[in-house]
Amino acid sequence: MNLFTAILRIFLLFAALAWIATPSAVAQQSEPLSLDSHIPLPGVKGRIDHLSVDLTGQRIFVAAVDNHTLEVIDLKLGRTVHTITDLNEPQGVFYDASTNRLFVACALDGTMKIFDGTTFHVLATVKYPDDADNVRYDSRNKNVIVGYAGAKQLRKRETGTGGLGFLDSDGKKIADIVIDAHPESFQLEKTGSRLFVNVPDKKEIEVIEVPKHAVVARWPITEENNFPMALDEEHHRLFVASWYPPQLVVFETQSGKQIASAETAGPSDDLFFDSQRGRIYVLTSKGYIEVFQQKDPDHYERIASYPTPPHTQTGLYVPDWGKLFAAVQRQGEQDAEVRVYQAH
Repeated sequence: MNLFTAILRIFLLFAALAWIATPSAVAQQSEPLSLDSHIPLPGVKGRIDHLSVDLTGQRIFVAAVDNHTLEVIDLKLGRTVHTITDLNEPQGVFYDASTNRLFVACALDGTMKIFDGTTFHVLATVKYPDDADNVRYDSRNKNVIVGYAGAKQLRKRETGTGGLGFLDSDGKKIADIVIDAHPESFQLEKTGSRLFVNVPDKKEIEVIEVPKHAVVARWPITEENNFPMALDEEHHRLFVASWYPPQLVVFETQSGKQIASAETAGPSDDLFFDSQRGRIYVLTSKGYIEVFQQKDPDHYERIASYPTPPHTQTGLYVPDWGKLFAAVQRQGEQDAEVRVYQAH
């Protein structure tokens, strides 16, 4: 090998090492999330609650609870295209693509409002006792489910004041399940028949058999304020985030036993399980989105933590797009926004 060839090989080696060390290359190789875009929410003040998605229309719906509005974002345009006003603290939202209807649960008056998904005209209003909150969809029975407060007391549990209401797409009440206190996040099995409900006032998870419309088990949780929840149905794992102490807690859904836990950066109102990548995304109020990797169903490791403005603790993960939407509250003169992250 002559001197020129040796020098050329050394140069190419150092060039390759330099490329590998660049932040973009490292991000492509190791970062689970990358921040793709910011969608401003001008005029939106205060706390932001839950989100829903229109996959076909490429829209996101944002419940601006303190602003008393629902913001409709066109993702193709990257901006708000409509605002539904005068809502009594909208919290939960669900868009039903099969009927083009938008369901919005409101805290102050306990109503579930049903809107046309194109004109946004009110089609129906369903009244519950108080604090209509999280909304989910039962695709097998084609029911919309809403959690609310103020249900009648259970005979065996004197403080029972929560419920889950089941509706059809027209707003007709199908059933109600009385539970022990106000329900927070809940998750429905897709292949099984159970529904898991966080009931923080009781420090428990209530398990419901949907066909029976009845509570069949109660799993205690030692941590306080168990608000958000996600489900890994394939591996029989239920993920719950608590506020005090701030932790990610993992339950085995066949026995109800707690099998793992990990500290989080702060309280959370939303967490999501990415089944394709075996990851959990936790949005915390202390200014971090944390990513945990499922090493196996019994072991979880924090692999990344992304800084966000304080109180960025609600959002939406859309598996079809591999995107995480994080709702950012207004910070001083800085407008509220939705940050869009791409999973890798």
